Amino acid sequence: MRVAALYDIHGNLPALEAVVAEVREADVDRVIVGGDVVPGPMPREALMLLRQLNVPVQFILGNGEVAVIAEMAGSIPTVPEQYRGVIRWNAEQLAPEGASWFGGWPKTLRVHIPEIGDVLFCHATPRNENEIFLRTTAEERLRPVFAGVGAAFVVCGHTHMQFDRMVSSIRVVNAGSVGMPFGEAGADWLLLGPDVELHHTEYDLADAAARVRATKYPQAADFAENNVLRPPSEVRMMELLARAELK
Repeated sequence: MRVAALYDIHGNLPALEAVVAEVREADVDRVIVGGDVVPGPMPREALMLLRQLNVPVQFILGNGEVAVIAEMAGSIPTVPEQYRGVIRWNAEQLAPEGASWFGGWPKTLRVHIPEIGDVLFCHATPRNENEIFLRTTAEERLRPVFAGVGAAFVVCGHTHMQFDRMVSSIRVVNAGSVGMPFGEAGADWLLLGPDVELHHTEYDLADAAARVRATKYPQAADFAENNVLRPPSEVRMMELLARAELK
């Protein structure tokens, strides 16, 4: 059994198209979408592409979907003020179907992959979709986070940087980000079964940036420049995110 894990797409349709092409070549049996399909510049198109795949696709909620759902419900999303316009615009793009786009998505998902065993998929940590931890986070701080998960293998995302590490006896793999990777430009994803393979997919960045700029996304120019063409470095993001570890 082969399972592709696609995380943190963030409405980057060109990146998703490139990854989907490789997923099809890999002849996977299932796709797990690990949250944060939205927000981003092409949210509806990204969701439609995922829903039209010819293999079973399962979704879990990320903090991005939770914020958009709150906006759709007329609540104030718990996001910094500078992102409120992005969340509002994404909610508008997904109307009139509204929250039905995300209806029934759980926050965690458990899948048995014969060659690997029981795998728990979560967006950030098994506890919630917002917590931040890194490949460098001290193991003693992470033991309570992963205690009682009932699986020897956990897949997460959220921090947009791939890693493969142990927390006690649990192997924890971050699938990275399809649409907004930190580090090398491109698209990151994970293939499970029979081995564990962290993938990096290259695609036409200049064309993708032009397509993003052509949208009405409120931060289109910034997304094209700083998330597609020249993503922030891992070193810089590790420094920034370390300040928010497990808070």
